[in-house]
Amino acid sequence: MKDNSTQNGLAFMKMHGLGNDFVVIDARENAVDVSAGLARALADRHCGVGFDQLAVIQTSDQADVALTFFNADGSHSAACGNATRCIARYEMNRSAKAEMRLKTEHGVLLAQDAGNGLTRVNMGHPQLDWQDIPLLEQMDTLKLPIEGDPVATGMGNPHCTFFVDDIDAVKLETFGPHHEYHSLYPQRTNVQIAQIIGADHLRMRVWERGTGITLASGSSSCAVAVAAARRGLTGRRVTIDLDGGRIDVEWRDDGVWMTGPTMHVFNGRLSAEFLATLQ
Repeated sequence: MKDNSTQNGLAFMKMHGLGNDFVVIDARENAVDVSAGLARALADRHCGVGFDQLAVIQTSDQADVALTFFNADGSHSAACGNATRCIARYEMNRSAKAEMRLKTEHGVLLAQDAGNGLTRVNMGHPQLDWQDIPLLEQMDTLKLPIEGDPVATGMGNPHCTFFVDDIDAVKLETFGPHHEYHSLYPQRTNVQIAQIIGADHLRMRVWERGTGITLASGSSSCAVAVAAARRGLTGRRVTIDLDGGRIDVEWRDDGVWMTGPTMHVFNGRLSAEFLATLQ
């Protein structure tokens, strides 16, 4: 996918990791001005393409590529773990490399071929201090003063994790947005509900800030793994079952690694007619 000329439309790729789906625009050879309006229009699953996040690939002098992420509402996200894995897999296949460095707002992330078609990425160290997540004021991030006793974690974006006895009893469609806009989170937050279903094995559902319910979320998976280990509910290496499938997460000394499948679904091109409606 090389030609991004808007005169002939705009080339893009559709990818997903465990059903967490993305539109990816490669802006390395032809500059593309991706606005919040374009992101919102593309995110529309009826009148656009549809995605949980939009990722833009650019050149970098610090890494193999640089990535910028947008949520479905047009807002920015500093991190998107599953999109990072998908793009890393695409780039490793394209370059025949076994590992790749990708620059994000969260930092330069290392991705590797994990074998058997799986891709792993180091999402970096979690932010555990209140001001780094960030929260509104100083507090214990392991026990927030919110009903349900959630844990706060930063993974380049803020997270709020609730451990529950019955994940299916929680109506995420109302629970998620209620907590996304909680006053303790000045930048809003991703919301997870998680249930321990076995030794080092969790079931998790996700409400993503700026997007809504998603089948999976990489940064949320990392946040849940970190929160569970901090609470003493699991060890530092866990398997997480999401609505879209299974992912493995390990909190190591050098950061939080997650490993799972990716899928490059198709290449497409936005028509010049569609792009003209956004001007």
